[in-house]
Amino acid sequence: MAFSKDKVQHFFRLVKQSIKGEEHDYTQGNVKVAIVLLAIPMILELSLESIFAVVDIYFVGHLPNADVAVATVGLTEAVISLVYTIGIGLSVGATAIVSRRIGEKDVIGASKSGAQAIIVSLFVSIIVAILGYIFAPNILGLMGARQEVIDEGAMFSRIIFASSPAIILLFLINGIFRGAGDAAMAMRSLWIASIINIFLCPFLIYGVGPFPELGLTGAAIATAIGRTTGVFYQCYHLFLKDRTIKILQQYFKPNFEIIKSLLSIATPAMLQFFIQSGSWIVLTYIVSITGSTDASAGYQIAIRNVVFFILPAWGFSNAAATLVGQNLGAKQTDRAEQSVFLTTRYTVIFMGFVSLLFVFLPETIISFYTSNKIIADYGVQALRIMGFGFIFYGIGMVMIQSLNGAGDTKTPTWINIFCFWMIQIPLAWLLAVHFKMGPLGAFIAIPTAETVLAFLAFYFFKKGKWKAVEV
Repeated sequence: MAFSKDKVQHFFRLVKQSIKGEEHDYTQGNVKVAIVLLAIPMILELSLESIFAVVDIYFVGHLPNADVAVATVGLTEAVISLVYTIGIGLSVGATAIVSRRIGEKDVIGASKSGAQAIIVSLFVSIIVAILGYIFAPNILGLMGARQEVIDEGAMFSRIIFASSPAIILLFLINGIFRGAGDAAMAMRSLWIASIINIFLCPFLIYGVGPFPELGLTGAAIATAIGRTTGVFYQCYHLFLKDRTIKILQQYFKPNFEIIKSLLSIATPAMLQFFIQSGSWIVLTYIVSITGSTDASAGYQIAIRNVVFFILPAWGFSNAAATLVGQNLGAKQTDRAEQSVFLTTRYTVIFMGFVSLLFVFLPETIISFYTSNKIIADYGVQALRIMGFGFIFYGIGMVMIQSLNGAGDTKTPTWINIFCFWMIQIPLAWLLAVHFKMGPLGAFIAIPTAETVLAFLAFYFFKKGKWKAVEV
């Protein structure tokens, strides 16, 4: 009993250490300790990132025109996921390069790489913001939105697209921190952004106190302010504080060798997430045209919950990516591989528990977001079906991110092309449209493709070619 008590106390000491963000050499010592120190703040970080969409859905879901409001948020989030794709892709490149330099004990090289990544991110995000703001109504129309949704939701979409620089930089800079092993700083950035969003949403949506009642537009403003504040917090610690990574002004002089190396990793990573995001957009479209606004709203509520519960697994997978990158830099390939398999084990345990919740208690979860029976029925159906594949989602995520962390972003890209564009989309269309199963067909295609992805990713990771990738 004393032994068990000691283990529990040791675990909570590690949790406290991970949240405080104390420096640690992840290329030495106990691998389990390294996973806990990285994964805990990463899980908290990404869980809070998912709260943005969940909070928006929750508050706008209680507006008088709930079906229109929820559909607008869902359709916008589906398209804005392409912006997330850019941010995630660049953050993957930054994490891979920064973690490799840190493993080599080249802190200045890591800092310079971070600065070059920020230059690229700013250039891309400003272009995306301008185009998204101008064409937001057209984008909603292309997604199959009714004219009512376009009319009421255009401003929401414009504001979210205009905040693209904050979205991309929030992902990118946290990728730099994660690559350096400073997961606690990435976590705090999302805490600040999420707390501000949670606080402002009800005030700006409903017009509490001195705040104007802005409805759906208020949700977008709250989210944009939250993310922008998070970026300012990141920059303060990145430029002005003495942490593992500190970026100086001279590091912003364009270094095309570093930019080329970054883009060689980030471009396939962006493509890989674009493929996945594109598939989700097509599925959203299929649900929209084969169902109704209620079906779209129910599906979006289910997806928001999937995102909320799956992002902790992203935390584990990002921990694996950092450990792979740093240990490859330190020439310790066996330790890198051991880290991935241990992380996979922990992820399977977590995802198994969530799978039980989705399969057996979807009504309880969905009822928190809506009292509309038709919307709830679609949400319950989607959540239960997706729950059957949840364990495989986790396995695939850890394996894919581990390959990305090694700098091998091309293999996951081909896996994504096959699983999402050659399995998920055709199967969803076949079942939903050809066999007239409607939204149910799209729901079934999701766990099917994710299960195939998990097996393929595990196979290619075991082959071990990632160990020889140069970054």
